[in-house]
Amino acid sequence: MTRRLAEVAKKVGVSEATVSRVLNGKPGVSDATRQAVLSALDVLGYERPTQLRGERARLVGLVLPELQNPIFPAFAEAIGGALAQLGLTPVLCTQTKGGVSEADYVELLLQQQVSGVVFAGGLYAQADAPHDHYRRLADRNIPVVLVNAAIEDLGFPAVSCDDAVAVEQAWRHLASLGHERIGLLLGPGDHMPSARKLAAARALAGELPEEYVARAIFSIEGGHAAGAKLIDRGVTGFICASDPLALGVVRAARRKGLDVPTQISVVGYDDSALMNCTEPPLTTVRQPIESMGKAAVELLNAQIGGTSVPADELLFEPELVVRGSTAQAPRA
Repeated sequence: MTRRLAEVAKKVGVSEATVSRVLNGKPGVSDATRQAVLSALDVLGYERPTQLRGERARLVGLVLPELQNPIFPAFAEAIGGALAQLGLTPVLCTQTKGGVSEADYVELLLQQQVSGVVFAGGLYAQADAPHDHYRRLADRNIPVVLVNAAIEDLGFPAVSCDDAVAVEQAWRHLASLGHERIGLLLGPGDHMPSARKLAAARALAGELPEEYVARAIFSIEGGHAAGAKLIDRGVTGFICASDPLALGVVRAARRKGLDVPTQISVVGYDDSALMNCTEPPLTTVRQPIESMGKAAVELLNAQIGGTSVPADELLFEPELVVRGSTAQAPRA
């Protein structure tokens, strides 16, 4: 018990006596400090006293599709920090190949009696994926917020970066540099953010040749394979649905002996960590991660507090960040 008191006290930055008062249900401790102590117990893996176990509802599931793409750890940091400021403890659930599925994580979170769940990327963005576990959350009236575009009819509030504006910014940038053969490198066909980007590009182009559109899994390897095909079809300006895809295009160009940006220009999406340190530094469209994460938590906390939240989508404005991977189109 003494060791537990010391560890929790150190984690929260209070005295062992304060921790003892919380664990024994004694008065004289602020609500903020009390919640911080209880959250520290969860984080450190200690069982709460029996009379306090019902308060495990201060846990919030944070479900991510992966951690290899640096945009997802960035969202986890922003959302986790905002949750902690409200005395809510994030439970990070990350899918791995051949590991626990999103539906399995939902079952585990329901067993933990979480207050709510934030999904930052996941099967809700894929039209052909199974969605029964989302309906289970809705049937149980568990507060849920989705980050970025989802399929219709799930009935959850969402916080999204405006895919149409992102493509417009990237397209106009490449067009201003003289690129006429602009191609799109997107995610799978049922991926909703990619579908929105494609619709926006078609609206801008008037007529976008199908051979200028390629799809890939969200990875450098996927970008390399799909990007090589578009290069062979004559594309000189690339708009990519993620930064890893864009880096794959850069690698494909170099393997073909082409220079980026003098022969091939590449625009990514996200402005994830270290994109200003690549060679060349990547021109990309930045998602406002901090603002989106804060808004997602505010929506979730309102629902937890009993406030009715419309199942609408809040659209956030992206920002084109011009670096060294784009330049004037090569002369024919």
